[in-house]
Amino acid sequence: MTIPNRGESTPTIAPVRPPVETPTESTQPIDTDGGDHDRFAHYCRKDDITRAMVTGEAIVALCGKQWVPTRDPERYPICPTCKERKAAGWRL
Repeated sequence: MTIPNRGESTPTIAPVRPPVETPTESTQPIDTDGGDHDRFAHYCRKDDITRAMVTGEAIVALCGKQWVPTRDPERYPICPTCKERKAAGWRL
C-alpha cells in the first residue's frame, strides 16, 4: 500500500523551447569581371611579358587586368577595352 505525498508539491515540467538558430554568413567569392578578361588577349609591354614568363609574376594590361601570362595570345581575340584604350592614345 502506498501513501500519497502530503504537503509536497509535484514537480512541474517547463515547456521545451527549440534552439535558436543563429544566422551564419556564408562567404562567396566576388566575381568582379565575370571572367570575360580571361577569354581575350590583352595589350601589355613585351618586356613585361618576357619577365613574367620567366619569373612567374603578374603583369598589368592596358585595360587594368592583372595576370600571369601562360597561354598563346594568338588563339584569342583582342580585349575590346584594351583596343579602345590603345586607339584613344593610352600607353603602358
